[in-house]
Amino acid sequence: MLERAGRYLKKKLLLVIFIGFVLGIVVAIYSNKLVEVSSTNESCEMCHVHPHVFDSWKLSVHHDTRVGIHIGCVECHLPPKGQGFLKEKIIASTKDLYGYMFKDSADFNWEAKSTLEQAQHFVFKESCINCHENLFPLTLTKEGQDAHLYYSQNEEELRCINCHLNVGHYDPNSLHAVNVEFGNASNENLERFTEPANVTSHEDFTETIPGTTISFNMKAIPGGSFKIGSPPKEQMRKSDEGPQKEVELSPYFMAEIEITWDTYLAFYSATAAEGRTTDTEGSRTETDVDAISGPTPPYGQPDQNWGLGNRPAITLSYHSAETFCKWLSQVTNKTYRLPTEAEWEFAARAGSETPYFVEGKPKDFGEKGFVGKLFGKGSDEINNFVIYSANSNLKTEEPENIEANSFGLKNMLGNAAEYCSDWYAEDAYEQLQEGVNNPKGPATGEEHVIRGGSFKSEIGEVRSASRDYTKSTAWMKTDPQMPKSIWWLSDCNYISFRVVCEFDEKIEKK
Repeated sequence: MLERAGRYLKKKLLLVIFIGFVLGIVVAIYSNKLVEVSSTNESCEMCHVHPHVFDSWKLSVHHDTRVGIHIGCVECHLPPKGQGFLKEKIIASTKDLYGYMFKDSADFNWEAKSTLEQAQHFVFKESCINCHENLFPLTLTKEGQDAHLYYSQNEEELRCINCHLNVGHYDPNSLHAVNVEFGNASNENLERFTEPANVTSHEDFTETIPGTTISFNMKAIPGGSFKIGSPPKEQMRKSDEGPQKEVELSPYFMAEIEITWDTYLAFYSATAAEGRTTDTEGSRTETDVDAISGPTPPYGQPDQNWGLGNRPAITLSYHSAETFCKWLSQVTNKTYRLPTEAEWEFAARAGSETPYFVEGKPKDFGEKGFVGKLFGKGSDEINNFVIYSANSNLKTEEPENIEANSFGLKNMLGNAAEYCSDWYAEDAYEQLQEGVNNPKGPATGEEHVIRGGSFKSEIGEVRSASRDYTKSTAWMKTDPQMPKSIWWLSDCNYISFRVVCEFDEKIEKK
């Protein structure tokens, strides 16, 4: 009896296992079918409702390839099968479905999502390499060989989309080449200035650049004593902001806004021809030892296609900023230069001793929960003065959209970070003597100070005392030229500068 029951249970168990096995096969087959069906371009198009994505894909080199095949959505936006495909598909599908069901696509910042910073989260290097196995085909140009050689030597740090961001979605404004036409806009019909501003006293003035149509406002900064750095208990303070030291500054002038593209392009145009002639073979030759050699044409579009005009000039190297100041000094017969770190902070504070030159602490302006929104200060006040990550749409803004501090200076905090003349040192303030006049920072260093934060910065990074420094190697990682440019930054789109003018015997009335 027990044997019969045992055989019966065994048969039943085998039947259950068989049924389970069959069901497993069916589930596996249909699961694989589901994965395949949901990986088609048509399936992607059901959730990805942003208007430009499929049109730009069909215009790209990945749609009509040289070998006659179409590269589909998942072939770039998911890793190859066996390299995390299913995991990333589940993650991406969950996010996409949630966004489709509960968000309004009209509110998405599609322009920001197309930037390298965001694209690297949903474009996989493994997928690029899966198709492009040979990085050195016979058809590759010399410039391409140099660039791919550099990539192969720095694979851990670089992605394919560092250089080939728009291959999957065509962008008519994207340029992956030396931009010889950059800055060639004509202003022949506008009246040009013949003389620089005549400054006879320490008062605000408008500088006019001879031979150009460009003018810009300079604000008289009174000088005096102040405490550089931040107190130990300031919210979001970093260790390199102290100890605070009292320093003394002489009066000076500072530009009302960051150097604009219009102003920088006046320098770019002038120095492209100044002091040079053409030899019999058509090459440029230097004929004037005092001529300032200006920037070479940039690689790509330095303004990121955000627009030129009155926006701050970005992607410029420290060398570019310094050379601009030398040129401006020469054509105006004044002493223009980058501000020292002390001059910059004094001007940014405009007499304040608080984290910002407006009332409020960093946590007052940061992201809040429901209770904080009911009872906190909120961020409306600082939005009038500072362009930062919470209100920038991840790009620079024109100065007309912002209010000035009490010294009349705009965008001292946020919008674009700004070069200072000082070498950076974490312990710079420890080395500083109390009460020193016009400090200029450490005597030597490897990187320079940058101040002010940018459109990418969180609220703590746009405090008046917040410090940062240049990243010479990181900011040039993907420049494909050999040698790399000394004028333009390939991997930093948030740095600019403003100038100061010394108030000394060169501009005082005799």
